[in-house]
Amino acid sequence: MTNTQQIKIDSAQLTAELDALAKISQEPAPVVTRVVFTEADLRARAYVKGLCTAAGLDVREDAIGNTFARWNGSDAKAGVVGTGSHIDAIPNAGMYDGVVGVLGGLEAIRALQRAGYKPKRSIELLIFTAEEPTRFGIGCLGSRLLAGTMTPDAARALRDKQELPLEEVRTAAGFIGELEKVKLPAGYYSAFVELHIEQGPILEREKIPLGVVTSIAAPASFRLWFEGEGGHAGGKLMPGRRDALVAASEVVIATETAALASGAVDTVATVGVCDVFPGAVNSIPSRVRLELDVRDTDSKRRDAVIGKILAAAEAVGKRKEIGVKTEWINADEPAQSGEEIVAAMCAACEAGGHNYQRMVSRAYHDSLFMARIAPVAMLFIPCRGGVSHRPDEYASPEDIARGTEVLARTLASLAG
Repeated sequence: MTNTQQIKIDSAQLTAELDALAKISQEPAPVVTRVVFTEADLRARAYVKGLCTAAGLDVREDAIGNTFARWNGSDAKAGVVGTGSHIDAIPNAGMYDGVVGVLGGLEAIRALQRAGYKPKRSIELLIFTAEEPTRFGIGCLGSRLLAGTMTPDAARALRDKQELPLEEVRTAAGFIGELEKVKLPAGYYSAFVELHIEQGPILEREKIPLGVVTSIAAPASFRLWFEGEGGHAGGKLMPGRRDALVAASEVVIATETAALASGAVDTVATVGVCDVFPGAVNSIPSRVRLELDVRDTDSKRRDAVIGKILAAAEAVGKRKEIGVKTEWINADEPAQSGEEIVAAMCAACEAGGHNYQRMVSRAYHDSLFMARIAPVAMLFIPCRGGVSHRPDEYASPEDIARGTEVLARTLASLAG
């Protein structure tokens, strides 16, 4: 095995590639928008695949568009060491979310190649399809199918906002295989490591350059529908009103109250959508749709919070004579990082002389679903102000290079 002290990251090349990929967008700079299976998404995929081919990696794609770029090791029968993330981006996003894990993963492989490292296990860069829920309403579509946590039939039932079925959209994009073949066989990956910006303020605030993720919180998302009775805002007197928005507002407050009452800093709950019908200033709301996200590193604690929210909705519905209906979107289990990978990552930080902090990922990522089929861990780098999913999202070249270096050392340890 080559001395991994010789690993050098080409920060200039990596920065140039990040800048080039950011220019492939549905909207002009500094905005990055790449919705899955759009023309911009396909051009971005082609750009990254070209970089992988230039690095001598074997590239293949599956039926949903997950892209695998492999550096073959000496033991073809051993489980593969994987790394990667996603390159799709929500509307009006920035250039680092997901992308650092893809292009940083590629540069980690190239740095090992330049150092003369010879892997025993193959090392594979994985670019996930549709980590963002923008088009089909559910996040991590590609990794859910890889892990088998979503069935092919459930995927085929998905529609985008224009009511186009997933099957039609993916085949038009050139992905024509059978979804049944997307799920990976048992033992395919011996380890999976994802490099990512923190998307939070802790590392920057504490002046710690690296975060070793020990667990990933998981969300439960659901819709609450409130059916009341509309009418003219002036003609219908206050006694006896059945205002759907007033009832929904009580549940919004109950959501915050339930999360705070859990007593755990890892419990968070958000009402991100409030859709009011008919939406006129002089009309009493007759129908409201709330969309809620509740997440925690402890699924029992999370589900207890959800129970309180649903109980509050039922109570307010009875009291105000408002119909309440629940529609589930997803309820995923949290994940714990693999101890061996965490140990390798901590050792890689120490070998490079880098300070680090063990931490929780409160945002969820494709690694959450990869944890169902392989040991996983994540490595965080700081992002300015904790800002993400905005055009002013920023991670410095120095922090990106440092994270990529530690990723390279971790991959070398796991693949050797």
